[in-house]
Amino acid sequence: STGSQQLRTTWLMALFSLFKGNPELPTAVNITWSSINFKTILKWQPKPSGYFYTVEIHGQTSDTKKKCIMTTETECDVTDALRNVKETYTAHVLSVKSLEIDNFEEPPFASSEKFTPYNQTIIGKPEIQYHTQKDSKLNVVFRDPLTPYMFPNGSFRSVRDIFKHDLEYKLYYWKDQSSGKKDARTNSHTFEISVDNKNNYCFYIQGIIPSRRENRNGQESTVLCTTVGRTTLDEYGAEVFIIIAVVAIAVITLAIVLAVILCKRKKAKTPREREPLNGV
Repeated sequence: STGSQQLRTTWLMALFSLFKGNPELPTAVNITWSSINFKTILKWQPKPSGYFYTVEIHGQTSDTKKKCIMTTETECDVTDALRNVKETYTAHVLSVKSLEIDNFEEPPFASSEKFTPYNQTIIGKPEIQYHTQKDSKLNVVFRDPLTPYMFPNGSFRSVRDIFKHDLEYKLYYWKDQSSGKKDARTNSHTFEISVDNKNNYCFYIQGIIPSRRENRNGQESTVLCTTVGRTTLDEYGAEVFIIIAVVAIAVITLAIVLAVILCKRKKAKTPREREPLNGV
């Protein structure tokens, strides 16, 4: 009968709601991963109204981790939940009304695409410490970008500490005012390039992961240019100069203080020498 069919439909809808969660709450859309030097941010839409989001990170072998519980934001820093950088993760963005979630009711959620930090994080800009162009040699020294992850002693791990031999750097260089680029590679922190000693050169550095199929090239460093026969130092060179100046000032000050002390002692000793001996 019509009445029994309606009753059956009502029961089916109730069961569907019981297992699928609250159908009234909208779920997140456009979920994306944004990761540079292993600092990883999960982003999604829309802005919630009358409800909250909670993020769950599911690893293939690790326990589920909850992040950004009951947030009204549409992004979440999930870096701490991805410490095993070679594992593949999936994020669930749950739509919830309160912290009290019925054990029999799973909140509605949307799933992200899979994400493997080791394969997908972008290599950030390397920091150029100093460079020189002397005669026909261009020398460049640089630092690795740092990650948010730390060693037991509290120092930050660099991208090289994680990628090891998978990481290389590429130097792009060209004559100033020219468009023709050349490049060189290194596995260390230095480049030494043969150049024309009559021309100034401009260059930048970029980290690369040759074994990757995607995201092989990292971010480009600042473009710097040389001056023939002149050494150009950055903040590192300025620091060295300041240290040398401070040491020199300290030495000069110490010499002056010692000279004053010796002079005072000499003046104090002279009158005593002029006093007559007892009994004479």
